[in-house]
Amino acid sequence: MGQRDERTVAFNHVGQCVTDLERSKRFYTELLGFTVEREIHPPDDLSAKLLRLEPPLGFTACYLVRDGLVLELLHFSAEGRPRPFRERTMDEPGLTHVSLSVEDLDGVLARVPGYGGEVLEDTNIGHGVFVRDPDGQLLELLPMSYRRGLDERGLR
Repeated sequence: MGQRDERTVAFNHVGQCVTDLERSKRFYTELLGFTVEREIHPPDDLSAKLLRLEPPLGFTACYLVRDGLVLELLHFSAEGRPRPFRERTMDEPGLTHVSLSVEDLDGVLARVPGYGGEVLEDTNIGHGVFVRDPDGQLLELLPMSYRRGLDERGLR
């Protein structure tokens, strides 16, 4: 393999479609500590071309930041958008989940339903559990001790 040049590729963001932008912003900012970086309303003609969608879109992109991760919430307000949630299994190709460590795992899990999410109790292995955000996106929640262990071993 060739040597990687950090100046030729840079991470920008991960995009996620949401049905209710304010609800999703509240879930990620109030429950999980993300901060809003910016929100944009690009023109439909350019967005439609880039995203391979037919206008009208009524597109808004809201960028949230947490520990270097930039999560772009994509919201489409035009009639008939977005499509309904479709559950995927973990063995289907594509991005499967976002993993976050939290200081008080039980405390966060208790608050998830109040923010429109769902705790998937059948996945709880005592030191990790999956939740769904208000639009069904899978989030793996782990205790902060997991992240500290990675940091101590120089893996982050």
